[in-house]
Amino acid sequence: MNIGEIASRAGVSRSTVSYALSGKRSVSDATRKRIQDVIDELGYRPNAAARALKEGRTRTIGLVIPPASRRLTHMQLGFVASVVEAAARADLDVLLSPSGGDHDRSFERLLSGGRVDGAILMEIRLEDSRVRRLQGAKLPFVGIGHTARAHEMCWIDVDYATVISQCVHHLADLGHQRIALVNRSVELVAAGYGPGHRARDGFTAALAQRGIQGIDLECGDDAAAGLECATRLLRDHPEVTAIATINEAALPGIQRGLEEAGLAVPRDFSITGVVGRTWAEEFRPPLTAADVPAQDIGTQAMDLLLERIADPTTPFRNILLAPPVSLRGSTGPVRAG
Repeated sequence: MNIGEIASRAGVSRSTVSYALSGKRSVSDATRKRIQDVIDELGYRPNAAARALKEGRTRTIGLVIPPASRRLTHMQLGFVASVVEAAARADLDVLLSPSGGDHDRSFERLLSGGRVDGAILMEIRLEDSRVRRLQGAKLPFVGIGHTARAHEMCWIDVDYATVISQCVHHLADLGHQRIALVNRSVELVAAGYGPGHRARDGFTAALAQRGIQGIDLECGDDAAAGLECATRLLRDHPEVTAIATINEAALPGIQRGLEEAGLAVPRDFSITGVVGRTWAEEFRPPLTAADVPAQDIGTQAMDLLLERIADPTTPFRNILLAPPVSLRGSTGPVRAG
């Protein structure tokens, strides 16, 4: 059932039905009642666009994701799914918009023409032109992540410095004296990817606190890169006995590299890091990790965005999460000898 059929049954024009639904122009009480009677009889439910006309909003939010050329990690997919679910509960639609690389035009289209009421931005850098563009457009937005100027925007994020520090302390407590941080890709870290830099800071600080040594390695976001990274690490730094990582997509390759070197986890080598809970539990052996609550983060990001859409003048809220390290089966005492 559509507006045209309602107009035909009510004996009015399509534009009159639109005006009655949107409230943009006056319609006589008798005509409005006739239209409403047809709507009630047919069980018509106005779509999001019609409701938006009445409310002055699109009832659509934008979700700005990494470039389409990159495979989303398990954690990133968790963010996307939780935002979409939270939007559905609020009776909102979600418009996905890749950004970066060749996708900047998609991001610009998101900002133009009043297509969305607000946006959630993922994969934020310390200096992020997208944040400045959203601020300039005066579009309500929330970050999953934050820039170096945390007070200038509304965001929810994981405290990567703290959780990686916790991972290092856990490994040090087990006797590990040589630890590697497997970070995200060279390109991301060089571009100022916030979690990569904060994880490195936490890693360096924890090493100093414990008086142990470490190495920081960038690694691409896939299994092949993880295999290459592990192979290179074991060849160039055979003294390393444990890894802490924020790169969950590289983990299958890292595990394969250890297996090919004849190293068993956790008997010969320990692995921990910051990953999504599902990923950690499905890893073999189950991964000792700080579990990122992707579902909660997406839901809270949506709540923050709805607050800003309702009142853009409200003070910025910042939520920083530091999930504890959940002990599973991938870490153990350093092997003697």
